[in-house]
Amino acid sequence: MSISEAPINRSYRQEDIQQILNLAIAHQANSSEFSHDQLVEIAAELGISAEKLQDAEQEWLLKQQEWQKRHEFDSYRRHKLRQQMGKYLIVNSFLGLINLISIGYLSWSLYILLFWGLGLGLRAWNTYQLKGDEYEQAFQKWYRKQQIAQLTQSLFTRLNNWLKV
Repeated sequence: MSISEAPINRSYRQEDIQQILNLAIAHQANSSEFSHDQLVEIAAELGISAEKLQDAEQEWLLKQQEWQKRHEFDSYRRHKLRQQMGKYLIVNSFLGLINLISIGYLSWSLYILLFWGLGLGLRAWNTYQLKGDEYEQAFQKWYRKQQIAQLTQSLFTRLNNWLKV
C-alpha cells in the first residue's frame, strides 16, 4: 500500500472545521446568495438545532449592526480629521503669508505651524488606530451621543405631531 492509498486518521479542531466549511461554501457559492431555507437545511444536515441556528442568526445580526455602527463611527472620525486638516492648511497658509509679507521670511508662523501640526498628527494617529481602550471609549461616547440624538429627534417629532392635532 502506498502512502497515498493508506487510510489517514484525520482529526480537526472546531476552528479548523469552521474555516474548511467556510472555504467550501465560498467556493461552491461563487458569489451567489443563500436563502433562509437553504441556511436551515444546511444547519439541519450539520445537526444544528433550529433554536441554536436562530440564536446564532440573532447574534450575527447584532454583530452586523455593531459593525455598521463602527463603520459609521470610523467614517465620522475621518471626516472630522479632514475638516481639521483643511482648517490647518487655510489658517497656516494665511499666517505664513502674513509673516512673509510683514518681515520677508517665516519666523513666528513656523511655531504655530509646528505645534498645531503636532496636535493634528496625534489626532490623525488616533483616528486611524482602530483598536484599544481609547478607541472603544471614543466609540461608546459617540454611540451614546447618536442614541441621545435619535431619542431627542423622536421626541420632538412626536411632540410636533401631537401639537398639530
